[in-house]
Amino acid sequence: MDSIALEKSVTAANYDSLPVVLREAKGVWAKDTEGRRYLDMMSAYSAVSLGHGHPRILKAMAEQAATLAVTSRAYHTEILGPFLERLVKLTGLDMALPMNTGAEAVETAVKAARRWGYQVKKISKDRAEIIVAENNFHGRTTTIVGFSSDESYKEGFGPFAGGFKLVPFGDAQAVEKAINGNTCAVLIEPIQGEAGIVVPPEGYLRELRAICDRHNVLLILDEVQSGLGRTGRWFAHQHEDIRPDGLILGKALGGGVYPVSAFVGTRDVMSVFNPGSHGSTFGGNALAARIGLEALAVIEEERLVERSAEMGLYLIDRLRSMRSNIVKDVRGRGLWVGVEVDPQVVSGRTVCDALLAEGVLSKDTHGTVIRFAPPLTITREEIDWGMERVERVFARAMH
Repeated sequence: MDSIALEKSVTAANYDSLPVVLREAKGVWAKDTEGRRYLDMMSAYSAVSLGHGHPRILKAMAEQAATLAVTSRAYHTEILGPFLERLVKLTGLDMALPMNTGAEAVETAVKAARRWGYQVKKISKDRAEIIVAENNFHGRTTTIVGFSSDESYKEGFGPFAGGFKLVPFGDAQAVEKAINGNTCAVLIEPIQGEAGIVVPPEGYLRELRAICDRHNVLLILDEVQSGLGRTGRWFAHQHEDIRPDGLILGKALGGGVYPVSAFVGTRDVMSVFNPGSHGSTFGGNALAARIGLEALAVIEEERLVERSAEMGLYLIDRLRSMRSNIVKDVRGRGLWVGVEVDPQVVSGRTVCDALLAEGVLSKDTHGTVIRFAPPLTITREEIDWGMERVERVFARAMH
């Protein structure tokens, strides 16, 4: 039985994967079981921002795994402090709570915001509300899908926890209108990823910061995908020069080899936690902390944030200069670009299948947007290689 057939026979069908079986990967390139080479323009949704098999990450991982890996937070380790110290310094915040996946870090943020609402803002018991944006994507737990505006994420999984208010993304006035005495936080992605790399209007985050300050409401940003250099700044909110009260990080923090996430916040927010109020068996383990620390060092020392800004401009320029009647819009920031195709002409999945045949790995979202988010280590020559093939696919789709 071949790998795809075997996988399908024993795996719950929660993914509609592209028909390729990957065997190895290095840098921005992956190879399948037939030895065919592919340019990775997905980076596992930003988790592989440092490229596949980065030698420094693999070395740190092997050294740490051979010494001490998982003990749980029942005990202290030498490496967790330095990792989180680096993280809080980088974010300009005060304290961090380490977890494993992005969704867990979002859940941590929700708990922190609500408890802050009760303990600090003195909201009545069980009345706290969090304002979120339409078309948001923050993960797949039942709490998180419960405040999604996409019915397909929710179907068959209710009943859901209440306490969330949906407003249009990019509309700061709608946020202010939705605030009441029970509002404890605004939780948004600075750029919406799963929605199709949707960039809000200039000044949106600055307005949100001012609104939250005015009404004594926390501003919490989910930068699991947009953070750590993806948009050409360390964090997407730095494009508008603001500081959130809480920041959710993950994906690239694990160096492309391990799940590492964290909720980072001000002392005011993080002080609501006490022993027993939250936890995770694997969160903040020594192996995760060592990998996270090395990932941050690699991003800084290899100047991947600057690379993302420079190569991102080049990638967007290449995509915008393509003449194609299937393309409705090209948008993004840094090495995070969405190409919206006309569903009347071609489906996003059809385009991704055609790109796969040309040796380019991508994945559509909602059938209409092709995502391009290569490792931040990509070179101009590699972008050119990929874009020649993208152009070919777009040209063919026109006929």
